[in-house]
Parts: sequence; structure tokens; C-alpha cells
Amino acid sequence: MRCTQQFLLQSSTPTGLVLSERKHKEPSRCRQRSSLPFPLVLVSNIFSFFFFFFLAMIWTLVILHVLLLLLGAESSSRGGRTVTFRRTQQDVSRLQGRARTRRDTSSSSGSTRPVHGPSFTSCRTPLTPVEHKVLDDNTHETGFNGDDGSYVILTWVGDGTGVVLVLSTFSAPIDSFTEGGSSRLYRSTDYAKSFHDISHQINKTFIREEFGVSVGPGSSVILTADIPVVNHPGGIIFTSTDAGATFKFTRLPFHLAQPITYHFLNPDYLVGLSIDGGLWLSLDFGAQWRKVHDGVNSFSWGAGVNLFFAYSRTDAVEAEERGDLVLKRTKDLGRTFTVIHEDIYTFGYIGAFLFFSVMEDPRSPRVMYFSSDQGETFSRALLPSASTEQFYSILDGDTDMLFLHVDNPGDTFFGTMYTSDDRGILFSKSLERHLFDGQRKSDFTNITSLRGVYLTNKLDTDGRIRSVVSFNRGGTWRPLNKPENVECEGPVKSCKLHIHGEHSRNIRIVPMLALSEPRAVGLVIAHGTVGDSLSSSQHPDVFVSSDGGYTWRGTLRGPHHYSILDSGGLIVAVEVRRDGQVKTIKFSTDEGQCWKSYNFTVQPFFFAGLASEPGTKAMNVSVWGFRPEADGQPMWVAVTIDFQSLITRECNDGDYEEWLAHATDGGGDPRTSGCLLGLKETYRRLKKQSVCRNGRGFVVSKKQSPCLCTREDYSCDYGFHRHVNTSECVRQQDQANKTLELCLNGEEDELLTSGYRKVPSDGCEGGFGSQLAGQTVIRPCGVKPSPGPPARSSSPVTHFDTPRERLVLILVCAGAGLIVLVAIVSAIFAVRRVVNGYRSPVYRFSNLRIQDEENGVTRDLESAASSNGTAYQPESDEDLIE
Repeated sequence: MRCTQQFLLQSSTPTGLVLSERKHKEPSRCRQRSSLPFPLVLVSNIFSFFFFFFLAMIWTLVILHVLLLLLGAESSSRGGRTVTFRRTQQDVSRLQGRARTRRDTSSSSGSTRPVHGPSFTSCRTPLTPVEHKVLDDNTHETGFNGDDGSYVILTWVGDGTGVVLVLSTFSAPIDSFTEGGSSRLYRSTDYAKSFHDISHQINKTFIREEFGVSVGPGSSVILTADIPVVNHPGGIIFTSTDAGATFKFTRLPFHLAQPITYHFLNPDYLVGLSIDGGLWLSLDFGAQWRKVHDGVNSFSWGAGVNLFFAYSRTDAVEAEERGDLVLKRTKDLGRTFTVIHEDIYTFGYIGAFLFFSVMEDPRSPRVMYFSSDQGETFSRALLPSASTEQFYSILDGDTDMLFLHVDNPGDTFFGTMYTSDDRGILFSKSLERHLFDGQRKSDFTNITSLRGVYLTNKLDTDGRIRSVVSFNRGGTWRPLNKPENVECEGPVKSCKLHIHGEHSRNIRIVPMLALSEPRAVGLVIAHGTVGDSLSSSQHPDVFVSSDGGYTWRGTLRGPHHYSILDSGGLIVAVEVRRDGQVKTIKFSTDEGQCWKSYNFTVQPFFFAGLASEPGTKAMNVSVWGFRPEADGQPMWVAVTIDFQSLITRECNDGDYEEWLAHATDGGGDPRTSGCLLGLKETYRRLKKQSVCRNGRGFVVSKKQSPCLCTREDYSCDYGFHRHVNTSECVRQQDQANKTLELCLNGEEDELLTSGYRKVPSDGCEGGFGSQLAGQTVIRPCGVKPSPGPPARSSSPVTHFDTPRERLVLILVCAGAGLIVLVAIVSAIFAVRRVVNGYRSPVYRFSNLRIQDEENGVTRDLESAASSNGTAYQPESDEDLIE
């Protein structure tokens, strides 16, 4: 299994694959009170007045120019897993002041702490003396003496090789362009039980923090040096094909602007983007490079050796914001190119879909186009368009369908989620009021341990955040059931479980997101609260589901870091403590029903993160942190615990059971029990009471059989939505008739639909579908399926000769005057606000606000382990492909 993931302490890591088109700005309600002196603020507001005045003039000219053009025309975008642990100056200060007595503020006025939610019993079983000794003998602690690195990067190389590379880097000073920093490189061949310093292999060269380590297919590794751009014609990389045993020095003919990208299958094929927009290609694992294009903004590998990239024909700076990019494709590794579309804002590739956003007309919002055949043909998606104040967000996707979020206008912090057909063209409404907050975070999570299960949060009309789950790929959503061992306290409208997602992690309520793994069938671990809605007034606790999210059980009190080992046969967790120090790890062999605790060190240290090999095959876990050396400076510490020595028995057939997925409601027709997405799936999985090892060779096995189609196997077609009180699909009021015309591949599909379409990848047969009377009539389209750029006028001058044209000119001038007036009034109110003082803004998600020391989670601790294998970049539109 190949994946790459980072999590940084003290800084938030975005998740959710988002192709966002909204400009970066904080909503006005989230802005903080100004701390500037009154004269400076007054000067600032006066400056703002003139700024808006000139901006109004510029917009007037722009509008006039656009109208001139319109009138003139009228007249004629993998390898091992990488984890980063950071130690900040705040951590060092806390470490140096560790002996100070903490003042008890529990009785201080105005100081409130979250309380625990509804109580539940957490099963604890003590270790026997024999178990304790076995673990002691198989716990390995490494202190990186003399290493003053401010952060470490851990990378697992290969699958089952046991090789872990650790790069320790001391952050460079401000004048790093001349001095640089320093790095140390360590290598382990026994799953992080012991390390060897191999810094000499890279001459202790300063390796970049943000994308210094890249691991590809097989045992390939690339380290990217951080060297000054001045007086250096190109960057430096170190490459290895033997899992870091040896490295080769290579000087690049360019400076990298982002990480080197591997081809999915061939590690010799590398793509790099230079800081000046050059697209470079290597076919021999970085030994030689060839520039294939200039002015490139972004790129992405497609299927086979298809390489897509967007470039600017003039100035690449802000070309994305202007929508001036050209999307190209090369099918022969840079020898020839094909233009896919002009005047795009951004593009992305996920699953089997290529997609990009275009403003076809200067007067219109942006629209989305999708292709399922590597850009050979493409069509406009039937979706609401998005203005510059909105965005599209690809939440998840595969070869069958896409989940897409369309933002609501304004700073509403929610939008509508849609699901696509297998062509990525017809989109149906899946969930309204889907949460997408002001920090550009989505709580959408793919529960990978069971097919078709997704979890997310919505913002209800009462302003509260509530969790919902879908078991049929977004066809229907419902609240999570109350945990079996938890009862709500006090009067509540609805007692349900609500899961903390990316929004909660971003504001430090929880340290981790929901966790699931494909090899651990049905297992989900998540932080949550029980009640009427998501709450920060109580500590989040850890809940576990063994059936993919149907039923839950409270298992650990308070926030924890957790990890899944041995394909779900073992779960480990480390509690997040208020003082930040740890010495105990908890583990469970029955999917969290009962836990044992083990003190893995005598001297506690400050916790930095929990790390285990990706793929959940291993039975080793490493706890990372730091403690002071003799001189008081922090020293990195890694403690690796090998549970294989404790759980020695290999599982046999008697340790497994046949488990029918989705058959959790009990009763009903046995012919349809467990039917979901048209199939019955029976898995062979480990019994909870079996204490044995699945082993690295464990393979998930399942048996499938088709079901009779029901209405649940169909989603509402384009122009339809599910009735609130029934499961029927009814026509939206804005759809006048039942005819839907699409232009695909040069032919016009006239779809006469009954309002239903089968969910992509649904395997049902017969039944409900045979009753539908939809049909398709195909005739020539008359227009090309691949739209070109907007029409432009070739006339250099346009005269205002007609009464209509004169009226347009008058309206433009009047609009400009109104803009200037608004700017003046805004400036006056701004100055008055300064004089009278500011009022604190009300944050939209007030029920999720926390104070510095609420819920026991220290603010400088954060890890990111998400089952939603997606991530987004912080720039607009680029986020579409997360």
C-alpha cells in the first residue's frame, strides 16, 4: 500500500480534496479586534477610502471595456508514508519550565473548563507480571543525543522492508539564503527499534522541510536540499533505489517549486515544476532532466502516461485568478501536446475523471467540465454555477462517481453536496446545508473499512452542527445512532452521537480525525460527543464502531491519539494529557471493548506523535517526543513497542467468523437483509474474543451475491430530489418538463426520465428498475462537444451610435458613481467605528468555540491521521483536486 501523509505539530494540516475557487479571506465575522493605536487605524481607514475610490474607477473601466467587447461582437490537476513531528519554541519554553508548579485556576472567576459528557464504563484489564515483562523486553527506546533539530520527518520505505528513514533538521535562521540550516539522517532496518546515523551520505546537507523527502514505488527515495537560489543555477537532490542504503548526488538544472512527483507505477518517471514555471521531466529517476514546457501553473498524471498541465501564454502570475490558463495533455512524455481547453481557472484529476472550471462568458459565473476519457471528449456538468465568492470542492471520487460540494453564496459556511453519474456529468443533490466552514475545512470522511459508507457534518437551521452518515454512497443520509453504553443527561431533543471532524481538529478540540482502514473490516475509531448536537462544552471521548458506523460504543474517556495495527486485530492509544507528558500506552485486542495499559518508559517525555507503518500490517508502534538533555536542551526520543512478542499465536480458521455487512437492523426479510448498493457482502473477519495475530499476509476475503433492486438502489436524477416525507423522487420546481438534453460526443441525448437513476457501482438486478420507463433518443447535436474559448470581438473600436448603446453608457456611468458613493460612505462608517470603538464579532460556529486550556488538549499538539485519503492546497481553485 502506497500513501503519503504529513502531520505537523502547532500547525493545521488541511484535509478533504477541495478544488476551491473562493479567494482567500477571513469572513468578517471571524476578524479579531484591532490592536493598532487610534491614529494608525484612522490613517489606515483614510488610505482604505482612496484605495476603494481608485478600485471603483478601475472596475468602471473594466465593465466599460467588457461592454465594448460585447457590443462589438453583437455588431459583427506515491510512495511510502511520511510523518513530520515539529518542536516549537513554545514546547522548549514549556520543557524548561517543567518544574514550575501549575496554578490551579479551577475556582478562578470567568474560567470554565469543559466537563465530561454522559458517563460510560470503560473496561480496563490489568497487565499480568508475565505480560509486563514481555513488553519490557520488547520495548526499544532511542535518544537522539546531541540532535538539536526543531523537527523530524519519518518515512517508511517499501512494503514490509522494515526500513524507516528519520530526517532531523534544524530550522534555518532568517539569513538562510547565505547560511542555511543543517540536517541529520538516520536509518532503521528493524521497524524503528534502532537507528544508525547515515548523515555522511548526504554531507549533512540542509534538506527542505516542506517537501524534502519523497518516497516512490518500490524502494525509491528522493531528498531535496534547501539551498540558496542566489548564485546557484539549480537545486540539489539525493536519490536512492535501495531504500536509503546509499544515495546519489544530483544537481538539477532548475530550482523546485513543489515536491517531485512520481509516476503511479514507474518510479523512473519523475515530474518537477521549477520556480519560474518550467515543467521538467526525467525518465531515468532524476539522472537527466528535460524541460517540456514553460509557464506551467499546475500538473497531474492521468491514466497510463497521460500528463496534464495548465499553463499561461503570457504572465503566469495571477493567471489562475484571471482564468487565463490553457489546459494541455501529452500522451508521449512531452514529445507532442494537445490543447484540451483554453481560458480555464484550474483543473484536477481524480479516479477516472479529468475536470476543470471555466468562465465561458465574462458576465457569467464559473462552470465545471468533466471528462472520463482522458480529455478526448468532455461535457459541462449539470450543476449550479459558482461565482467568484463561491467554490466547487471535490470531496471524494473513484472510477464510478464523484462527491462534489457547491458552496452557498456569501459567508454561510455551508453548501450543497452532489453525487455524479458514472460519466461525471449528471449530478444529483445528496445533502443540503453541508458544513464547509470559514477555515475552508470539510468534515467529509470516507469510511474505508466498509464499502459505500461516508460520514460528515451539516449545519442545521438552528445553527447547530450535527453528524450524519450514508451507507449507500450519498444516496440517503441519517443521524448516527446513540452509543449502546451511553445515555444522554438532561432533556434533549434527540440523543445521538456526533463526530468531531476536521473543523474540530483545526481548532484543537480533538487531536485526530475518524480513523478506518480497508484491511480492518467494519472498524471505525472517532472522537465524539453524545447529545443533541456537536458540542465543545464537554470533553470529546473516543468511540468505536465494529460494523462500519451502524452501532457505536464509548470506549475511552477524553481525547487520545490512536492507531490500528495487525489489520484491526490490535488498537493502540495514547491519552492527550494537560501537561503534555506521556509514559503510558493503552492497547486493545477486541476492537476497543476492553483495554490494558503499559508504562513504556520510566521517565515521561513530552509527546510529539504516534507513528506506525502504513497499511496496518505491522504490530510495532512508535511513540515520539522529546525530553531535556544534561544541558537543558530538548532531545528527540523514540520508543518503539513490539506487540508481536506479546501476541504470539497465529490465527487459525476457528478464530474467524462469517460476517454479513449492513445486516444490523435485525428482523425483516432475510432475502434483503444485508443488501446495500445491490449486493450482499459476507466478510471473513477476526472474532473479537480471539487473541491472535492476523499477520502481514492477511488478506480481506468476501463473498458477493446480487440483490433484487429496490428504490434505495436508485438516486434522484438531475432535476429531481427526494421528498421530505417519502423516499420518492419528485421534480424540482425550476424544471419545467421531463426532457433533458445533453450534447455528448457530437450527438444530442434527449433523456426522458422518470426521475431515478441507478447509483454508480450498484450491483442489483431486476426489481424496481424494471418499472422505470425512462428512455433515450439520440440525434445529431449540431455543435461540438468540446467547447472552445469565449467569443472575442476583433473590432478595435466601437461607437455608441444607437439609443441602446447610449443607454448602456449612461447605466455604466451611473453604476460607477454609485460605487464611488458606497466607498465614501464605507470610509465614513469605518472612521466612526474607530472613534466609537469596535464590537467583537460573533463567530458563526459559537457552539464550537474553545478557550486556550479547554478540553485538556494542549494547543501545540496536533496529528493528522485521516481515512479520507484526500488533502487540499491552500490556494483557490487548485483545491478542486484534493
